[in-house]
Parts: sequence; C-alpha cells; structure tokens
Amino acid sequence: MGEASNSLHDIVRTLVQRGERKILFDMADVSYIDSSGLGELVSAYTSVRKEGGDFKLARLGTRTHDLMRITRLNTVFEVFDNDTPAIISFAS
Repeated sequence: MGEASNSLHDIVRTLVQRGERKILFDMADVSYIDSSGLGELVSAYTSVRKEGGDFKLARLGTRTHDLMRITRLNTVFEVFDNDTPAIISFAS
C-alpha cells in the first residue's frame, strides 16, 4: 500500500490545513491493506482528532473489516456500512 498510504497522508494533511474537520474515508475500493496502511489510517485519525475533528470509515470490505476487528481498531474508528449514515453522524 506504500504509494497509496503516502497519498492518504498527503490528502488528510491538505484537508486539515484547509480547515476540514469532518473526514469520511470510503474504503469500498480498498481490497487489501497491510500494516503500513493501518498505520496510515491511525495517523490520519490522530491528525484529524488532534485538530478537534472527526475521521470515520465507511464501506469496508469483508477482509478489511475482519482485519480491523482482529487488530481491535474497530474500537478506535467509527465504521459504517455505507456513506449516508456516516455523513449524518457528523451532525450529532
């Protein structure tokens, strides 16, 4: 996931610098994630939270969902089955 994780880092940094504080990462097209990718997700989450924002995940594939459960990262991230409830959750 090397190049993709660098892209995630750059995108999140840019969004935070622009003042975006509510970030939803749609993972529908992510078929594989390794420890480096998980680290980037945690780093993104931490960066956004440090700025008073919220970083949520939506539409995880079965393998990614299982990995999040095994690593217990599902206790860190708010994870949604689809985008609509995730977006609505930012309002509350």
